[in-house]
Amino acid sequence: MLEETRNELLMNVGEGTPMGELMRRYWMPIGAVSEFDDKETRTVRLMGEELVLYKDLSGTFGLVDRHCPHRHADLSYGFVEETGLRCNYHGWLFDEQGDCIGQPYEDTVDPEQKLRAGCSVKAYPVEAKAGLLWAYLGPKPVPLVPNWEPFSWQNGFVQIVFTEIPCNWFQCQENSCDPVHFEWMHANWTTRLKEEGGDYVPTHLEVDFEEFEYGISYKRVREDTDKENPLWTIGRHCLWPNALYTGDHFEWRVPVDDDTTLSVGWFFSRVPNEMEPYVQESIPSWVGPLVDEKTGRWITSHVMNQDFVAWVGQGARSDRTKEHLGRSDRGIAMIRKRFLDDIKAIENGEDPKAIIRDEKVNECVKFPLIGAEMMIDGYPKEMLENTDSPMVRSKRQFIFQAGQPEHVTKAYEAAMGFKTDKGGLTGR
Repeated sequence: MLEETRNELLMNVGEGTPMGELMRRYWMPIGAVSEFDDKETRTVRLMGEELVLYKDLSGTFGLVDRHCPHRHADLSYGFVEETGLRCNYHGWLFDEQGDCIGQPYEDTVDPEQKLRAGCSVKAYPVEAKAGLLWAYLGPKPVPLVPNWEPFSWQNGFVQIVFTEIPCNWFQCQENSCDPVHFEWMHANWTTRLKEEGGDYVPTHLEVDFEEFEYGISYKRVREDTDKENPLWTIGRHCLWPNALYTGDHFEWRVPVDDDTTLSVGWFFSRVPNEMEPYVQESIPSWVGPLVDEKTGRWITSHVMNQDFVAWVGQGARSDRTKEHLGRSDRGIAMIRKRFLDDIKAIENGEDPKAIIRDEKVNECVKFPLIGAEMMIDGYPKEMLENTDSPMVRSKRQFIFQAGQPEHVTKAYEAAMGFKTDKGGLTGR
């Protein structure tokens, strides 16, 4: 296959494209349940489709075409009923299946309701899980939303962060199988940003990659570790088809269109044993900023913000024909090959990788996780007294994305049983 052709094939997710048909076979996180505490509708652009996400008065979520089939009014300005979403232009009412269940004037003059049958609107299934709202745009039979083990963990503070990134989703996901970038983009760059100077952090000596049922794992040995370290014995996981899992959080790279990605982060913070039992009534969600309003430059103070700079720096769509891959990039090659193989699989009528249909399997989908014991069993509060510990600093400051709202910070502090340092979290 010509490199130019393969490059386009991997990036394009429009309806009817090979990658678009593949990605539509997976559930995508598109919102948070808590968003709808104070709103009824929200626009969604997903894999190039313009949609409206809503919650009706009965508590049912729906995802339908943005435009009413009557005269194409914008349904995001419609109003919710006990069952469904009503267009604000002429009152046509649609349920979560997309069926037209009300046409006020037409129903009056045509009691047999003959017009309704041909007036359905495109609709997709929506499911709430782990505080997230998931959408499925693919063919039937519909698979199950993966019930990853961390979704069942107790006594933890969870928050969800959304950020729209102006570049193609695939270059974001490739970052999920690139261990060496942690050394430079996060550890070394963070040191330089703090103007601490000094030597570079311990370098990577060996990396390895292996495919497993739900994705690809990467393992590494640095100068300060060996092959007895969990970074090698367990590793981190690039989850299929568009997620990263590193120990206490998930990151999904959701295709908005071919030039835009929705970054969705789900973060779990285990509370100290002394704060148990802790039950979170509602999982907060917020939108993370990209640009520093004071300087006009991209924010670089937080881990994922640093990733965003790298992704967008490759261009709206990375031109892979100009790359020079090295030995550390074997995981990148594996990702690309697996996606191409999955495209062939669905062309042959087969399921692609990591589709879950067995309800028993999906009761709790487990795989080896670094730090799982602490997440499940917890830790004594006295562990938080050593302020020089990286683990403690990461618990006192939300290190992943800038812009955590004050109300989320306060809720987190209350759950953990401590206050952050004066001045708040880094980057706020």
